Amino acid sequence: MNVRLYILQRASAALMAPLVLIHIAVIFYATHKSLSAADILARTRGSVAWGLFYGVFVAAIAVHASIGLRTILTEWAGLRGVSRDVASWGIGLGLFLLGLRAVAAVVLP
Repeated sequence: MNVRLYILQRASAALMAPLVLIHIAVIFYATHKSLSAADILARTRGSVAWGLFYGVFVAAIAVHASIGLRTILTEWAGLRGVSRDVASWGIGLGLFLLGLRAVAAVVLP
C-alpha cells in the first residue's frame, strides 16, 4: 500500500478512537436520562459544536473506510489501478455526503 495512504488511514483511526468513545458516552447519557429523540434534537438543533464534532467524525470515517475498501477491492475483487481507486474514493465520497446529510438533519434548525 502507498505509504501516504497507510499514514492517512492510521491518522483517521487515531482521530476516530476518541470520537467513538465520546459518541458512546453520549449514547449512554441519553439512555440513562431516558431522553427521547425529540429531547435529543432539541439539544442538538443549532449547535455549532455538535455539528463540528459529527462533521469531523463523518470525514474521518469516510477517509478511513475508503482506504480500507481500496485494500479489499484489491485483494478480494482483483481490481487494480484507476478502477479500484475510483470505486473506493467514490464510495468514500458517498459515505461523506450521506454522513453530512445526517449531521445536517440533526443539527440544522
